[in-house]
Amino acid sequence: MNNKIITVNGRAYALGHVSTQIKVKELVHNYRDTEKFIAYCKECNRYNACHACPPFDFSADEYLSPYQTACIIGTKIFLDKEAINHYQGDSGTKISYEIIGAVRKELDNTLLNLEKQYPESKAFFAGTCHLCPTGKCAKTIGKPCISPERIRPSLEAFGFDVSRIAAELLNIEMQWSRNGMLPEYFTLVSGFFYANDTVDFIFPRC
Repeated sequence: MNNKIITVNGRAYALGHVSTQIKVKELVHNYRDTEKFIAYCKECNRYNACHACPPFDFSADEYLSPYQTACIIGTKIFLDKEAINHYQGDSGTKISYEIIGAVRKELDNTLLNLEKQYPESKAFFAGTCHLCPTGKCAKTIGKPCISPERIRPSLEAFGFDVSRIAAELLNIEMQWSRNGMLPEYFTLVSGFFYANDTVDFIFPRC
């Protein structure tokens, strides 16, 4: 696992990236259940209120069709015991959003830069859009996205089972906050899809 450090509110958190390649057809066949996971999306307040979330004004199947291979990237954000004990309840929820937001900003920019380096590729971000404040997406007033060059869907928004992908392809068991306590680590699962059979880049190397 490739490790680095990110600092949020003066506290350092270790990050680890791990990745693997899989054929898109195999990923769709084994890890996509649109009916099941879009039903979960419908329970979220971002459903039909965010351009990065369903329902989309395009076919997800057609969106995926140009791509042959996917690099699946797991990013673990490690929380030390001091942070877990310090941030509980509402403060834990707040710092969770801040940490994930900081990591997403860096991660999303890296994926967008990879799109520029590798033609006929497309990034899938780890979760919903962070560009606009919650509830302020232009979709809520029937207008187009104000940052179409920077917005990308997530794997779960297309019906992929991210928890199984993490467990079976990346050997990562996802953890969540429970009873106001932060987990030992957060996991972000991103994707980088491309039209060729293979691609050679380090994130770390797929």
